[in-house]
Amino acid sequence: MQIRECESLDDVAVAGANFISARATEAIAERGQFTLALSGGSTPWIMFGKLAEQQLPWDRVRILQVDERAAADGDPDRNLVHIVRQLADQVSLPAENLIAMPVTSDDLEKAASQYEQVLIELAGEPPVLDFVHLGLGEDGHTASLVPGDPVLSIVDRDIATTGTYEGHRRMTLTYSIINRARHILWLITGQGKADMLSRLVQADRDIPAGRVSQHQATVVADAAALSRHAQN
Repeated sequence: MQIRECESLDDVAVAGANFISARATEAIAERGQFTLALSGGSTPWIMFGKLAEQQLPWDRVRILQVDERAAADGDPDRNLVHIVRQLADQVSLPAENLIAMPVTSDDLEKAASQYEQVLIELAGEPPVLDFVHLGLGEDGHTASLVPGDPVLSIVDRDIATTGTYEGHRRMTLTYSIINRARHILWLITGQGKADMLSRLVQADRDIPAGRVSQHQATVVADAAALSRHAQN
């Protein structure tokens, strides 16, 4: 795991966008497309805006979701709303290149299987994504892999659903597809994340985030989030 410390939240967002852009350029040169799975969060929303300033061949970029709340289209709790507003609407991304999780379905389990099939068609079987962007919760969750949920034990599916967490059921990538990704970027800011970031770096499997593969992972964080790591 590589760790990069930035001075400010804005610096974290810029560094994350630059890192994604560089990996996109490499992937497009090597394989003709770049598959990018994005999470939500306030710092990532800033990063999405910085990424929109990058001069990329957006017709070769496929944007996917790491996780999503089961809520109506346009609901401000949806990660998709911010991906569209901060990124997709700001660049020349073909509409079909934004592949949203089908969380408005009446049958979430069936919808999860359908999304998995889309990923297979896009990135092979089993699908290998070029890039997965993750955040870190103060309870140690990442994506919608939350403490105590049965989703943590799913090993035979790449897309799964969760129970209710903070008011919503979720659809999420599972460890299997996250850990196959060519690159994983953790974007982490704030003192409130310091304890969990220290445990993440130690690969503490008692928190959901600690079970994510580290060999292809990069952490971009501010000094506050890295304060406990610096003490260890």
